[in-house]
Amino acid sequence: MPDLGKIDRPFFERHVAPNLGADRADVRLGPTHGVDFGVVDVGGRALVTATDPLSILPDLGYERAARFALDVVLADVAVSGVSPTHLSICFTLPASMTDEAFATVWEEIHAECVDLGVSVVTGHTARYDDVSFPWVGAATAVGVGDHDAIVRPDGARPGDRLLLTSGPAAEAVGLLSTCFPDQLDLPAETLDAAQDRLEEVYSVRDALTAAAAGPVRAVHDVTEGGLAAALTEMADGANARFAIDREAVPMRPGVAPVCDHLGIDPWAATSCGALVIAVEPDGADAVRTALADRGTPVAVIGRVESGSGVVVDGERLEHPRVDPSWDAYARLAERSD
Repeated sequence: MPDLGKIDRPFFERHVAPNLGADRADVRLGPTHGVDFGVVDVGGRALVTATDPLSILPDLGYERAARFALDVVLADVAVSGVSPTHLSICFTLPASMTDEAFATVWEEIHAECVDLGVSVVTGHTARYDDVSFPWVGAATAVGVGDHDAIVRPDGARPGDRLLLTSGPAAEAVGLLSTCFPDQLDLPAETLDAAQDRLEEVYSVRDALTAAAAGPVRAVHDVTEGGLAAALTEMADGANARFAIDREAVPMRPGVAPVCDHLGIDPWAATSCGALVIAVEPDGADAVRTALADRGTPVAVIGRVESGSGVVVDGERLEHPRVDPSWDAYARLAERSD
């Protein structure tokens, strides 16, 4: 497994997949590499659930940091096409976090949950020694829907059109430029544009909008490993070939210069908020229009074909295995100490 980031498929298949506790008939979708949610049958209904760590970055401001942390958790249910409705949340807080700071975080989470129709049903909150930002706990989101309505990230089929929202590396660039502006020797207008990318790191509403707008076959959020990881995982799961047009992939303002400055491949860098969506051909325009009406940047970047793997302008794209933004964050943090 890599030193940083998620475990890879070989480690998962060797150590995790054979050891999943009791074998229960009500588990319709258990842990699967490249799939961020599980499904349990409860009286004929599908209970969709996902768990993620909670990351709070004080440099973002506690309100924005809290909303970002919550969206990461809820998005892993929303990409199934099922609305998240319930939340279990655990905070393991650093001793340095004040009551006022935590109150700000909690109030923002409450407000966003109210707006999304999500109820907090249980949790745990405490301070502990040797805990530090940004990793301050974990949370589990739940939603209930029809089994037949679930959208899986491995559901793409030949002929489908591939849509991408936001574009590669928006999250990585937004976070790095906001947390370490003094470490980046770039023009002020470039930094401003890069920092603006943090407005595009939220995907819950986009995922639900896409699922409601058209016959969506598959959705994958562009997190660790970036666009390259999302595309290769989707293609591998679907046992299909993804043909991508590089020029069609949107590159948001500020992304390319920051990535160039830090030596990061934007296609391999995390980009929460971005979604790869496989849509039946006759629904692609409807999905694109619905997302554009929300103000979300979206483009058709390719199509699904028979075969295997991902090709970009005819050249094979490999899974990056390690997200370069982790190393960039560590380097910038070390310089700022």
